[in-house]
Amino acid sequence: MRRVEQIMGLPISVDLRDGDDALAERAFAWLREADERFSPFKPDSEVSRLDRGELTREELTPDLVEVLSLCDWYEESTGGAFTAQVPGRGLDPCAVVKGWAVQRAADLLREGGASAFCLNAGGDVVTAGEPEPGKPWRVGVRHPDLADQLCVVLGVRDGAVATSALYERGQHILDGRTGQPVTGILSVTIFADDLAIADTTATAAFALGKEGIEWAAAQEDCEIFIVDEDRRVFRSPGLPVHIC
Repeated sequence: MRRVEQIMGLPISVDLRDGDDALAERAFAWLREADERFSPFKPDSEVSRLDRGELTREELTPDLVEVLSLCDWYEESTGGAFTAQVPGRGLDPCAVVKGWAVQRAADLLREGGASAFCLNAGGDVVTAGEPEPGKPWRVGVRHPDLADQLCVVLGVRDGAVATSALYERGQHILDGRTGQPVTGILSVTIFADDLAIADTTATAAFALGKEGIEWAAAQEDCEIFIVDEDRRVFRSPGLPVHIC
């Protein structure tokens, strides 16, 4: 069963090999709820109300407390390069929310009995099981310069892959320490067990610029594929590269 919806401003699709539309709807309903609750672009969301001072941290739901705690951890770990609140801008935890919410959707699929699926949120992917016996899910990472080519293909079972790069949205990631666009890095791909970790680590590493290469490689249970502005590739030995 395959399905796609536009949520959080991006296409989110599921390829579900052992479930039905009702199970997929449960996952998509959660994603729509997460968008309503945590989007800084929706005036009635919990995030917007917190940013306007209508809520205190003590009044927040446990879900938003968890999201903000992740934001705080990555901000501290990167010395402020990653932040949910760039000076002069409002609160924006989207860099954590997307991966966190999509991972929660994947968990709902598993709880509903699905054991073989691929959930893709604008190129950030959670997989479970195998699409066919003996074959992993193949996750391509786009070449940072050539839109019609891949620079690596990963073979993934029960894992998550996230990429932060310039090619989709240009210079959209800022260094929270300076408020300026990041330089030195073209693409950061992270493989991990959990998409919240993979996605946030990719964004945080990108925000650090060239410093992010060593920082990302040191993160526990994360494998890296990073391309710097000189087109040099940094790849950790545990990366599950798929050999066709």
